[in-house]
Amino acid sequence: MTRCAVFGTGSWGTAFAMVLGDAGCDVTLWGRRTELVDAVNTRRENPDYLPGTELPANVRATTDPAEAARDADFTVLAVPSQTLRANLARWSPLLRPDTVLVSLMKGVELGTAKRMSEVIEEVGKAAPEQVAVLTGPNLAKEVAARQPAAAVVACTDETVAQRLQAACHTPYFRPYTNVDVVGCELGGAVKNVIALAVGIADGMGLGDNAKASLITRGLAETTRLGLAMGADAHTFAGLAGMGDLVATCSSPLSRNNTFGTNLGRGMTLEETIAVTKQTAEGVKSCQSVLDLAQRHGIDMPITETVVEIVHEGKPPLVALKGLMSRSAKSERR
Repeated sequence: MTRCAVFGTGSWGTAFAMVLGDAGCDVTLWGRRTELVDAVNTRRENPDYLPGTELPANVRATTDPAEAARDADFTVLAVPSQTLRANLARWSPLLRPDTVLVSLMKGVELGTAKRMSEVIEEVGKAAPEQVAVLTGPNLAKEVAARQPAAAVVACTDETVAQRLQAACHTPYFRPYTNVDVVGCELGGAVKNVIALAVGIADGMGLGDNAKASLITRGLAETTRLGLAMGADAHTFAGLAGMGDLVATCSSPLSRNNTFGTNLGRGMTLEETIAVTKQTAEGVKSCQSVLDLAQRHGIDMPITETVVEIVHEGKPPLVALKGLMSRSAKSERR
């Protein structure tokens, strides 16, 4: 039986642990809070993040990272992206040398502008073929309800991607493989930033034309950056690109979309953070995505506008006027 460790008991970490369990894997879920771990083990649910979702019997939880990591064929990392480096530094000595490290995170590290797989390779001292990424239009609550969903498993070694594909394939969860790790990660990280922009537009009362324009031009920004970094253009037309972007920008279940909506309605950043119970990755990653774009000489006006609103306090209406008054150009630029 395939053995899996999942580090992180948030909604997506728990939902993916359920997927792995339903696929027949032996799963240990690591969490830092004793009461939540006890609830998983005794009540078969995560009452804080996915109340009412019954977890399979082959999913158990522990607060001991060494116990979680023991003999794991796959070690799944499902923590906020900006905490990955510190957490993995603690866990790395506990991991089996040949375990495949799987990133569920959709962010870019502040300061270094590194993708999550790059942080994993550096801190975990792992070769690229030992690191995989799972991404796509996977809203945790829908997956937890076992509603049909598709995903992308990306690894530079297609054989490793196929192994992970088999480990998480269920009647309701259909994973596809891809070797374009760069493109898959960028699609997941930048869509959170675009979802903030779409949420802000929604909160301002703007219509579907504006939101469709933001989604489409947001995909163009993502693709430009991806191509500059060596990604495959086809990736952005697939589940990791357009698929994830549409789901995150259009669903009230999206944390980033909801966060943006509150900003667009006039709430301050501090007020919005206070009412947001889970991490909205785009709030911090918008700055690191913009940093990444500037390092590669790529123009990303929507991302820049989101940074101005979220971190520089620019009123959304003023930012909108600035975005709309940019000089006219070809759609292909």
